[in-house]
Amino acid sequence: MKNIIKVTDLSKSYGRHQVLNKISFEVNKGETVALIGQNGAGKTTLFSLLCGYIKADSGKMQLLGGQAGSQALFGQVAALPQDAQLDPAFSIGQQLSFYGQLQGLGASEARAETQRVLALVDLAAHYHTKAGALSHGMRKRACMAQAFIGSPALILLDEPTAGLDPANALHIRELIGDLSQHASFLISSHNIFELERLCNKVLYLQDGKLQQHHANTAEAAAYLSLQLLGSTTVDSNEVCQQLRQLSGVLEVTANRNQEYQLSYQPQAVDDFDIRLLQCLVANGWQYKTLSKGKSLEQQLFAQKNAAMV
Repeated sequence: MKNIIKVTDLSKSYGRHQVLNKISFEVNKGETVALIGQNGAGKTTLFSLLCGYIKADSGKMQLLGGQAGSQALFGQVAALPQDAQLDPAFSIGQQLSFYGQLQGLGASEARAETQRVLALVDLAAHYHTKAGALSHGMRKRACMAQAFIGSPALILLDEPTAGLDPANALHIRELIGDLSQHASFLISSHNIFELERLCNKVLYLQDGKLQQHHANTAEAAAYLSLQLLGSTTVDSNEVCQQLRQLSGVLEVTANRNQEYQLSYQPQAVDDFDIRLLQCLVANGWQYKTLSKGKSLEQQLFAQKNAAMV
């Protein structure tokens, strides 16, 4: 089966407010897909529809060839709400084993599966630890372990790294990257930059409409994204002027945060990155970040601006 999710002309309104307006998209087997949009864009509504918690006004949804919320999908689709919590008075092993039994596992099978998923989130040593004794990051990982019980084919994650420190957030991202070899993910998040590293397709919700963007699209020009240290003391106009003088440069732009986007012709100069670094050193500019390609944020909002023209 190629399509894990197939949504066609899906609409949902609350009273006079239309949250989703005839959106259509597909998620294929093995894909990790980002769902982004501003607060109130409809991300949680879409997740609720896919899980079968609420009904659509119109349109069609198929998950793994079945209908959203149907008994046939039991154990095949998992979801982690942003505010998921475990009971602080019971051990995480007890609770996850209970969830495993709710999915039809025997008691011993559920315990073994709990040990497996706790190992995945690096909490194997905390089987008997009460949820209330865990740090915030550990509780978040324990809740995520619940979504992995039974090795579902499709996993929906709502803001999986919200409120986590960098170390725990990195652990979650690495885990999703590893598991994406065996399952498809649909991930909702406000953190565009972390999704850029995880996902190969982006669903961008705005005003009830949906835009799709496929990452790693080949382009004639090459791109570099640059952010300088101490950018508030640097004249962005001067930076742009100096960068435009580099051989092969097509355009240089700066945003409000003084992050610079350079487009250049790679066929015209094969050591452009070295020449760029030499330019920075010559002007006494130190860089904070330097990455190849357009950032996901730049690509998405370029699409948005083009649609408004």
